[in-house]
Amino acid sequence: MVQPGLGAMPPRAMCHGVFLTKIKVCHPRLPHTAILGALPPSSRGSTVLVQNVVCKRLRIKGRTLLPIVQGGMGVGVSAHRLAGTVASLGAVGTISSVDLRRHHPDLMEQSRRSRDRQLIDSLNLEALRREVVAALQLASGNGLVAVNVMRAVSSYASYVTQACESGAGAVVVGAGLPLDLPELTADFPNVALIPILSDARGIGLVLKKWMRRNRLPDAIVIENPRYAAGHLGAPTLDGLDHPNYASQQVLEGARELFKTLGLEAENIPLIVAGGIHRHEQVRHLLDLGASAVQLGTAFAVTEEGDAHPNFKKVLAEAKPEDIVTFMSVAGLPARAVRTPWLASYLEKEQKLQRAAKPRRCTVGFDCLQQCGLRDGIGKHGQFCIDMRLAHALSGNIERGLFFRGSETLPFGHAIRPVRELLDYLLGGATQARAGDRGCHLFGAGTTVHPNGCPTGTPLRPSLSSVRKDQSAQ
Repeated sequence: MVQPGLGAMPPRAMCHGVFLTKIKVCHPRLPHTAILGALPPSSRGSTVLVQNVVCKRLRIKGRTLLPIVQGGMGVGVSAHRLAGTVASLGAVGTISSVDLRRHHPDLMEQSRRSRDRQLIDSLNLEALRREVVAALQLASGNGLVAVNVMRAVSSYASYVTQACESGAGAVVVGAGLPLDLPELTADFPNVALIPILSDARGIGLVLKKWMRRNRLPDAIVIENPRYAAGHLGAPTLDGLDHPNYASQQVLEGARELFKTLGLEAENIPLIVAGGIHRHEQVRHLLDLGASAVQLGTAFAVTEEGDAHPNFKKVLAEAKPEDIVTFMSVAGLPARAVRTPWLASYLEKEQKLQRAAKPRRCTVGFDCLQQCGLRDGIGKHGQFCIDMRLAHALSGNIERGLFFRGSETLPFGHAIRPVRELLDYLLGGATQARAGDRGCHLFGAGTTVHPNGCPTGTPLRPSLSSVRKDQSAQ
């Protein structure tokens, strides 16, 4: 495609979202019409060719964001440090709402010997408030701080309300259909609502229900259960590979739904998730029509990830044969690393399921609306998921449940900063070693682009300059 007045494009000089003759520099904050004026003086009047840089932007509730979403990961894996850092760099950082008191010793002390559900719930709501406030402080007005709430948890409605009251910019809901989310957030019209769905059927159900409430999603996360981590959006283990979950098919199905329902003009962003770990994948999915991509595991193992270093080590060093799928206590398939506890559990899973019977929750706050262990549901998992995830958060390799996606990781076994991960996803940049020369896509530091790039001054300003559109305020 050639824009009027620009003439033919030279080969490989196209950047997502902007077309310029030979000049290929993307500014993360300014509209594309202002790119030339935003170039540093040293580059004006010269030919600067940057290949493979993703310049497409995600727009949610008047904010212009990098097209990268850090997915919510519980218990406590994505809390204020990770989510706030991601948002500070102009992307979407997501706090997982479940059992955040485990990051706060004073709150844990108050509930250490208690099995009072109301007390534990109130402490978790206070922990969520603290984490949202801290993440917003880290973000300093950049990016978007979101809160992920599982539809399957008992305190779903309370978590949604607390997230909104605490100042979160978005509420993201998965592990079930959030058909009632518009009602729960009616008093918070400025909070973006983002459901996580896996197929066109689920998208249609949510759209039709929400339209009757005069509300539309501000974005939709399309998660492919074949590759994702944690709880997966398929009813059974056998259904994980169903072609209906293929990203391209769901994107096409969603666009057809928008057309059928008269929603084409609404431009609802579609965010693809599941198995994404390479810059080339990001570019390909954006070419297919995705507005952004969501990653979980790759962010969990960054330096800023909120879990213990042992947690990151387990995820980073896991081999493909170490990653297994099984039924969670929530009644959904799940994917995790086969650590000593999980290997032992899987050996006796069928025996435990046959012996399932209702029992009292030993944790005390009935975290799930429906729990296979507590409720004696033989087809579900038979373990305390909160306890196992808490062990993982604290780095207990022997006893923890370590959720992980099936993909390889961008930096192999290495633990890198969030900034470097964003560099790689958006520009294909990998950290340079001693003696290497190259350019850094987003500011300070030295990187090498696999396809080559000019050396010298950074090609564009720091990611931290990506701020919400002032015109939208």
